[in-house]
Amino acid sequence: MASFNYLSSFKSYLRLDHELADNLIRELHGHLDDSCRELQESGLSEEEATETAAQFLGSPRLIARQIYEVYSQGNWRQAFFAALPHFLVALLFAMHWWQSTIWLPAILVAVIGTVIYGWHHGKPTWLFPWLGYLLMPVIIVGVLLVYLPGGWTWFVALTYVPVALLILIWAIRQTLKRDWMFVSLMLLPVPIVLGWVLTLSIGNRFLGYERIYEAAPWIALSFAVLALTVTTFIRTRQRWIKAGTLLAPEILILSAVAVASKSVINFWVWLLLILLTLFLLLGPALLERKVRGKLLENH
Repeated sequence: MASFNYLSSFKSYLRLDHELADNLIRELHGHLDDSCRELQESGLSEEEATETAAQFLGSPRLIARQIYEVYSQGNWRQAFFAALPHFLVALLFAMHWWQSTIWLPAILVAVIGTVIYGWHHGKPTWLFPWLGYLLMPVIIVGVLLVYLPGGWTWFVALTYVPVALLILIWAIRQTLKRDWMFVSLMLLPVPIVLGWVLTLSIGNRFLGYERIYEAAPWIALSFAVLALTVTTFIRTRQRWIKAGTLLAPEILILSAVAVASKSVINFWVWLLLILLTLFLLLGPALLERKVRGKLLENH
């Protein structure tokens, strides 16, 4: 029983791909069994041997953290696929493909296909940036509600917002099972997209063509920076550096968007976007701690 509790606790702290995590748990289980047999041969009972072997290994949380730092660094192939959706969006604006009736649907189909493939193949680390872009239409449609005429805004909001929230909550809950940092990775483009939507929408005009054309190089640059941010995240080992890697470039990009907006985004709107960024990127850590605490209490 103690061995089962130790392995369950170890698994709950081990934030790695499922296949790798299962292999490590099997190895640790085998090591525990070997230690138990040796201790039983020395005269201890089965229960005493199991408890002693678990104590020799040390804290499951500490062991999981040490193993994470060894295995958490993704290779360049994983980094490429994780950064690819951001690069595609950057190309969409750098090459003015957003005007095409072919490229935008093609990229959307690529996002959907990649998410389906990754979701059914163990939810690898590179999946979550793609999943974030699958949520973008949900968020953008929510912004569009503001531009509906008359009382239609409230009517549509009452039907759309609950559905959108259910989709978002479901995606966050599923991702939180892996690691709160993957929720942050998934939501990384949300403040940037909202910032550009506010910048490019003047008065009652939503995303004016002239404004998009003028700002396209800067939009492309902001998403290229996001791609480099994700690449650095995947190639970094320590968790605190990973968190800083996500947060610092995001604040810099939002500051650049505010400058490029030509006063459309004033200080208070910029501050709200920064607070939203902090909530989206660091809030999942608090949520995971709360969920994990409840699980430990129930256990």
